[in-house]
Amino acid sequence: MSPVGPAAVESRRIRLADVELHCEIVGEGEPLLLIHGLGSCSEDWQAQVDHFRQGFRVITFDLRGHGRSSKPQGSYTIERFARDTAALLGELNTGPVHVVGISLGGMVGFQLVVDAPQLVKSLTIVNSGPAVPSETFKQRMPLYIRLAYIHVLGLRRMAKMLSSRLYPRPEQEDLRRGFIERLAGNDKRCYVASLRGIFAGWGVAEHLQEIRCPVLVITADQDYTPVELKQAYVSRLPNARMVVVPDSRHALPMEKPREFNQALEEFLAPLAGGEAGARSMQAVL
Repeated sequence: MSPVGPAAVESRRIRLADVELHCEIVGEGEPLLLIHGLGSCSEDWQAQVDHFRQGFRVITFDLRGHGRSSKPQGSYTIERFARDTAALLGELNTGPVHVVGISLGGMVGFQLVVDAPQLVKSLTIVNSGPAVPSETFKQRMPLYIRLAYIHVLGLRRMAKMLSSRLYPRPEQEDLRRGFIERLAGNDKRCYVASLRGIFAGWGVAEHLQEIRCPVLVITADQDYTPVELKQAYVSRLPNARMVVVPDSRHALPMEKPREFNQALEEFLAPLAGGEAGARSMQAVL
């Protein structure tokens, strides 16, 4: 353990059936699980960890094939990521958790709440959705384009190209640099396997009416997919609402941490209740 402010970060390596997952836990209160996106790792959530550890037991981890988790052979699917996540929560003995997932992490969150609803107290989806259509050539084009970039440019040059779209402003140089280093540091095999898993015909849209826990969808107004598409699936969820953050892009929690944290806190505070919700709300205000 190493001290971080008033609390200490507990770093653990959790052994599951065929993978070891790196996870970190900090703070006290109801468990809050943060799931990162494709080609990234738990480091993306630092602004959220720093804020929410004041009222929650914040859990971050690296998906299989990412970050400091192991990188086994085999297919990488959304279903497998979700099974890993459920097993991790079982090993940590968390009980129901508040789940927050961005992009690929949002897909994992959707799969988790469908497969193991007893583990999810609330679900926050960030710039993601409940399905990735891939029946037609046009729908698979993003996969082919990304694979071509990887083949021609390599991960680092592709990361440099993508970074300018995610963080276009001059003052965002540190964010661009961090994104490039994290993406370039990936195992190419695992990155490609994860990318293919996203476009493997995955979807849980037919189960949206079954999701009974409170759901918050936070979207950037300039995300890859339009706000209207997200509103369409939000309207099918029994207990959901959406927040749109203006002048923001796909990496919303890193680009606009204050606005993101406030939206998430206003959603979580009444669900967590007690001193945990009050302490975190005080930090926002």
